Amino acid sequence: MAKKKKTRVELRKNRSQPPRDRGWTRGFDDHGYENESTLGQERVRAKGDLSRKRTIIQDETPHGTEQSEMPTADRDTCVPGRVLRVHGLVSVVQTEDGREVRCAIRRVLKNLATDERNVIATGDRVWIHPTMEGEGVIERVEPRHGCLTRASRKREHVLVANVDQLVVVMALVEPEVKPNLIDRYLASAEQGGIAPILCLNKADLVDRAEYQPLVGFYSQLGIPTLLTSAVTGMGMDRLRKLLNDRQTVFSGQSGVGKSSLLNTLQPELGLQVRTVSDVNDKGKHTTTTTSLLRLDFGGWVVDTPGIRQFELWDIIPEEVEGFFSEFRPYVHLCGFPDCSHTHEDNCAVKNAAALRHISQARYISYLGMYSGRMDERGDEE
Repeated sequence: MAKKKKTRVELRKNRSQPPRDRGWTRGFDDHGYENESTLGQERVRAKGDLSRKRTIIQDETPHGTEQSEMPTADRDTCVPGRVLRVHGLVSVVQTEDGREVRCAIRRVLKNLATDERNVIATGDRVWIHPTMEGEGVIERVEPRHGCLTRASRKREHVLVANVDQLVVVMALVEPEVKPNLIDRYLASAEQGGIAPILCLNKADLVDRAEYQPLVGFYSQLGIPTLLTSAVTGMGMDRLRKLLNDRQTVFSGQSGVGKSSLLNTLQPELGLQVRTVSDVNDKGKHTTTTTSLLRLDFGGWVVDTPGIRQFELWDIIPEEVEGFFSEFRPYVHLCGFPDCSHTHEDNCAVKNAAALRHISQARYISYLGMYSGRMDERGDEE
């Protein structure tokens, strides 16, 4: 049995204290010093915004490994499972015997101080305490690996956890392909430890020869790049092989055909699909919940709602060049050791982009990520 220990953890701050009652002076005139009797009930210990901590029991981790802030779970009364989807405060968890259980979240988990928008994400490995038939409470979330995240309202939004690879789905038309958005996905995949795959969908609607340079460029970066069509079945066999026995997340804009591709791979999924809007050439957000689905030919896949904006999380400008492998042969040739490759003279990266040795589209993506702005060609506002 693992050793236990008591740990103080920080919780989310309470709401700010309400402002002073505006009628205090009138009340003093009416009642004199009688209100002073309430002072005897005031707390001396810091509360509210000043202090929010609690003692919890945790499993001791081996020396040298990172300590999780998650409380321990009683292995005698709890059962392991995996989160299939999250609906607000309720998560649907599949246990090891195949049962689906609707679970609430233990209060202490919801109150832990964290940068995450939600403490539970699709794909999480959890321990649940069954309370009644088909219902339970999530007591603990196991450490994650392979996460796809983005920034949302200055907090971390974990789209999915515990996956092996990311399929970035882009439509060649309706809506048009956005290279800057592709590059943001690739950076997030590298940050989260996920292998990327680029899927250029709706290839039956275009002249494929025009897009061979785009396919060749990303393929040279070591990223499997496919031209696919859910209508004709183009590229489906290769995509199926890439998904076999892997944990995969599909992500991209609304209307690019993520659900259509999955329905073609496995018609039994029966995912709802719709056409893009005739007004603005954008998708209609048919998929509204991130769902973990089992594939008959082996593996799992996560279908995510369409993304209209993809802002990188927890990346400082100095880290951005590390996501552009084609910059590496030129970085040491720059005139300054801390060159940002944005405005400096004698910058080898800028010169390489000007000479077309580096893709100008990729260099523009780099500038957008470095400055932290959303480029209109990379993300939808």
